[in-house]
Amino acid sequence: MKPTLLVLAAGMGSRYGKLKQLDSFGPNGETIIDYSLYDAINAGFGKVVFIIRDFFRDEFERYFRGKLQGRIEMEFVSQELSNIPAGCSYNPEREKPWGTAHAIWVAKNVINEPFGVINADDYYGVDSFVQLASFLNNAWSAGSNDYSVVAYYLRNTLSEHGTVNRGVCSLDPDGNLTGIKECVKIKRNAGGTITYPDGDGEVILDENTLVSMNMWGFMPSYFEYCTDIFREFLKREGEKLTSEFYIPTIVDKLITDNILDVKVIDTESDWFGVTYQEDKPFVMDKINSLIENGVYPQKLWS
Repeated sequence: MKPTLLVLAAGMGSRYGKLKQLDSFGPNGETIIDYSLYDAINAGFGKVVFIIRDFFRDEFERYFRGKLQGRIEMEFVSQELSNIPAGCSYNPEREKPWGTAHAIWVAKNVINEPFGVINADDYYGVDSFVQLASFLNNAWSAGSNDYSVVAYYLRNTLSEHGTVNRGVCSLDPDGNLTGIKECVKIKRNAGGTITYPDGDGEVILDENTLVSMNMWGFMPSYFEYCTDIFREFLKREGEKLTSEFYIPTIVDKLITDNILDVKVIDTESDWFGVTYQEDKPFVMDKINSLIENGVYPQKLWS
C-alpha cells in the first residue's frame, strides 16, 4: 500500500494578500505545491489529499486535476468550521476553522493508509520526501503505530530577510521526539552566531539544532486519537473565537501518555517558504537555482 500525502492548503493568505497556494513561482507558472508533489510522486506516494476551503475549491481543483490526472490519485476535502465530532458545540460567532490538527481530522473518510503531512506554501526538498515515504512504508509493514516528524537543521531554514520562528525539537537517546519548543525571532548575527531573545538576554542556538517545519508522518490511528483529544479541546476552548487546535497538541498528548513514539527524521534538505509578497522573488530565485542544478526539469510536468 502506497502512502498518502496530505497537503494543508486551507489558509486564507491574509498576510500574503491573495491565495499563495495557487500563486506562480516556477518558470512555467508552477506553484510551490507542484514541486512538493513532483518529489512526493517520485518518492512513492500514491495519493494526495488537499485540505482546502469551499470558497476556492473549484479553482483549486481545476488547476491540480489538469496537471496531475493520471499521475497520482487525488482527493479534495474542505475544512469548514462546522465539521466537528458529533455532540460537540462551539461559539456561534466564531468564523475560522480550528487549526492544523483539525485540518487533518477532516480527511478521516478518505485516508485509510499511512500518510505524510506538509504545508502548501513550504518547499521541503527531495530527500525529505524520500525519507518520509521510507519511514511510512517500513512502519506499516512492521505493524508499528509510531509516528514521525521530519526535522531540519536550523542552518538550512534561516532567512536572509529577517528573523524567523522555529519549533525546536527535543529528542531522547533513541531519537524519539520528547517535545517541541516554539522559539521566536531567531536570527544569525554579524558574528555568525544564531540567537533568539529570551527575557532580558539572548539564547544561543547551535546551527545543527533540529527544528520542525510541519512535515509529519502519521498512521490512520491519528483520526481515532484526534477525535478524543479534539472533543476535550472543544470542551475547554470551543466557546473562544480564536482558539487553535494544532498538530503539536495531538503529538504532545500521545507522547506524554506513552501511547506511541514519534521518530525524529533528520534531513539535510534546504527548506524555504513564503509568508509575505516580499518573499516571492527569493523563492523564485531558489527554484530557478534548483532547476539550473538539475534537481527539476525546466517544464515540471511535461
